[in-house]
Amino acid sequence: MEDTKNLLFEKDGKLPALKYSLPMALQHLVAMIVGCVTPAIIISATAGLSNPMRILLIQSSLVCAAVSTLLQLFGVTRFCGARLPVIMGVSFAYLATMQSVASEFGIAEIFGAQLIGGIVAIVIGIFAKQLHKLFPPLITGTVVFTIGLSLYPTAISYMAGGAGSADFGSWQNWLISIFTLVCVTTLNHFGKGMLKLSSILIGIAAGYILSSFFGMVDFSPIRTASVFALPEFAPFGIRFEFSSSLAFSVLFAINAVQAIGDMSATTVGGMNREPSGDELRGGIIGFGLSNLLSSLFGGLPNATYSQNVGIVSSTKVVNRRVLALTALMLLAAGLVPKFSALLTTIPQCVFGGATVSVFASIAMTGMKLVAMQPMSYRNTSIVGLSAALGMGVSMVSESLSQFPEWVTMVFASSPVVIAAIVAIILNIILPRDEEGTE
Repeated sequence: MEDTKNLLFEKDGKLPALKYSLPMALQHLVAMIVGCVTPAIIISATAGLSNPMRILLIQSSLVCAAVSTLLQLFGVTRFCGARLPVIMGVSFAYLATMQSVASEFGIAEIFGAQLIGGIVAIVIGIFAKQLHKLFPPLITGTVVFTIGLSLYPTAISYMAGGAGSADFGSWQNWLISIFTLVCVTTLNHFGKGMLKLSSILIGIAAGYILSSFFGMVDFSPIRTASVFALPEFAPFGIRFEFSSSLAFSVLFAINAVQAIGDMSATTVGGMNREPSGDELRGGIIGFGLSNLLSSLFGGLPNATYSQNVGIVSSTKVVNRRVLALTALMLLAAGLVPKFSALLTTIPQCVFGGATVSVFASIAMTGMKLVAMQPMSYRNTSIVGLSAALGMGVSMVSESLSQFPEWVTMVFASSPVVIAAIVAIILNIILPRDEEGTE
């Protein structure tokens, strides 16, 4: 019995008995499922998709996340896939830029840009060791912090009911969103075990029940959705647009480096060793290839999930087959349109109340990465100027109105691009002092 349980702590061991492996797989699923579907729900609203297409976008994103996870867990060649216990899912890092692309051009341009970004990530994976030096924790932390800040307006808009909704800003929307936020925050700070881990999921469920009493839930999409359906090839089309592709290329470069950090945290926290060069290279190439494939089948951009890295580090459960069980459950959910349809019935104010804490945690994760470096005058200048220029230009996008349209799209649609470029340049050119030496 004990030997069977110990298989949880072996990376390449057999799948342990279900009574040991299933709870751990569910723990990973609960930690990431909301984050995986929320961007698809937000983008479908931004793009004005019909209800069947909204369901398809959620379905495709779930299936592609499952396939991406399996690719990273087991690889397809010795050059592709980290073969480490990591979970992949749709990333919030691309959300602000995807919203701009969807509203300015259309959803097909997102998948064209994602395809290009996947190719960029593959190239970065080939040269991962050399390029890693350009992205110390100070730089990645600044970018992650800026991503979190850039998502706050989206959360507040959703808390008020969603921009353009007839009841935007109503007291009912604010009541439900704040109730959801209180549930999430209470469980985060006072809950333990699965209650704490599933705080967002439980908070959404509580907000959903409350909103149903206000007549804000429409179950008709569930009745009309089919029971089983396979993803389609290029269901939303694929179109290439220069500024969108350039913005996504920068984002994919940043996320490739963040994936290196997540894989390193996985091996150090769960396996007491640093990742090998082959594991890092395979992981980044796998990250690029999985996004290239996702773009072809209508799945939104994915990345490694830091919350699942945290679970691996805290539990020391590194058995890849346990995480594969999580991926299979994710795949099953994606193949059932009725499940995706259920998610589309959740009112926007509920998502707002749940995601505002997620976006706050993203920003604070960035601050933790920044704080890993000494807060010298040099380092605070890099962080402060990068965030100020990135956020400032995106908030006053008309400041670039005299430039070509592609410049506005690349640099004003999301603060992340400017913040990343400024941080990298300043880190290279500013002189290092003793206190700021990394």
